[in-house]
Amino acid sequence: QVQLVESGGGLVQTGGSLRLSCAASGRTFSNYAMGWFRQAPGKEREFVAAIRWDGGNTNYARSVKGRFTISRDNAKNTMFLQMNSLKPEDTAVYYCAAERTYRNNILRTDLLYYDYWGQGTQVTVSS
Repeated sequence: QVQLVESGGGLVQTGGSLRLSCAASGRTFSNYAMGWFRQAPGKEREFVAAIRWDGGNTNYARSVKGRFTISRDNAKNTMFLQMNSLKPEDTAVYYCAAERTYRNNILRTDLLYYDYWGQGTQVTVSS
């Protein structure tokens, strides 16, 4: 059973920064791509960023590119999302997710490819 636990959310002012973490357990973390998604009230869950199983490639949604950085520490079974220059429109519950395919080199943006999800962490950006 794969378990994902997010942490690091909170309330921040516009222009501020937050760093989210996702701790994984239950299978070999380093063999699977990981992603971050977010869901704002009344909206569908959307892709934010993804990182290849070895950390060798990343992909970002256009809305966060240049402001957010995804990374992973396979030795510690942990993934991160560094969020800078935050805007009110970044307010959402942020979820980490683990992809289903062993050592997949294609970075998926569709949440249907992710089989395991954390419980989410709230990020609120005040104007």
